Amino acid sequence: MGNPSLKTKHPTVPSLCSSHPPQISLLHSPPDTEQTVTSRFKFPVQTQPPSLYLPITVAFLNTEEKKSFRVEAGKKEILHIQGGQCGNQIGAKFWEVICDEHGIDHTGKYSGDSDLQLERVNVYYNEASGGRYVPRAVLMDLEPGTMDSVRSGPFGQIFRPDNFVFGQSGAGNNWAKGHYTEGAELIDSVLDVVRKEAENCDCLQGFQVCHSLGGGTGSGMGTLLISKIREEYPDRMMLTFSVFPSPKVSDTVVEPYNATLSVHQLVENADECMVLDNEALYDICFLGDLNHLISATMSGVTCCLRFPGQLNSDLRKLAVNLIPFPRLHFFMVGFAPLTSRGSQQYRALTVPELTQQMWDAKNMMCAADPRHGRYLTASAMFRGKMSTKEVDEQMINVQKEFILLC
Repeated sequence: MGNPSLKTKHPTVPSLCSSHPPQISLLHSPPDTEQTVTSRFKFPVQTQPPSLYLPITVAFLNTEEKKSFRVEAGKKEILHIQGGQCGNQIGAKFWEVICDEHGIDHTGKYSGDSDLQLERVNVYYNEASGGRYVPRAVLMDLEPGTMDSVRSGPFGQIFRPDNFVFGQSGAGNNWAKGHYTEGAELIDSVLDVVRKEAENCDCLQGFQVCHSLGGGTGSGMGTLLISKIREEYPDRMMLTFSVFPSPKVSDTVVEPYNATLSVHQLVENADECMVLDNEALYDICFLGDLNHLISATMSGVTCCLRFPGQLNSDLRKLAVNLIPFPRLHFFMVGFAPLTSRGSQQYRALTVPELTQQMWDAKNMMCAADPRHGRYLTASAMFRGKMSTKEVDEQMINVQKEFILLC
């Protein structure tokens, strides 16, 4: 089999993104402009089924000053849904990060200084009266505690009050309660809100669900909602950010059962699943930084959807380029640079350095060693000021390195 072709961009792609000191994972302040470069390449695969874990998506970020560069892109809306305690906590942090990147303050007002921040802002936001931007988000839980903590958070007032849907009993870490009893009683109320938000969209490209698989609400009710949405919107894309449990950091004995039941549903009803693993996350940073790390990773993965770019500019293109077989849609996610607070000033954020980090098992968001399997496809998403020629060279080197492993 010959070497596969490499699809990347043309000349140099400048953009602008200022940075604050990193909090273990590198978080950035509002970018003045943003330009994403996505490199997609496939490795040759043997005729026998590979022994690995599916496609791998790798996102890495470089934060430097640069001039604006505008690329016309389609504007298709995404409806974000977050469920359960874990899903709501990391979802709230995700909205903090992308509000920061798009120049939107805690009241929903735009306070940025670049047109590119607003060029595709409607992918995740609705524009209300008075120039106020409201997240296109549905928040659900089977108990009110998490909803109260989101409301009292720094960006709690930016969400539409009607989009909070919650019960009073809780699921008690029981998948069946979330899927068949308490969750089933609340699901119609959630679907009404989802339907209302979907009808307000000009061209809905798909749904993004943020949940965990170890509890009761995020796993049980989350997968129930995904299956209901699949029935009602069969031609829309379904992306999930799923936090998988691990026996090393487990706090509940039934987590493996909840996760097993949920994965079966995700295989059947989801189109793309970003795998986030508690075990790998705990190895990277301290407990207080976990949600920062996840939100930064989610921001990196979705940057090609939210800012002008040339490849993988919507959920369907991402799926077409990455998924070789429909049921193999669980993505490993890597993130670079991952730098501690003390060592940031001693590291150079070059394309070779980022590429090296990107393939490192320590930078993966799930505890699976990529050296012990086979890559089927990969997508490299660069943000920042860098030469496309340099990116091409690094991707060709990666192909040469891994071609014998396939």
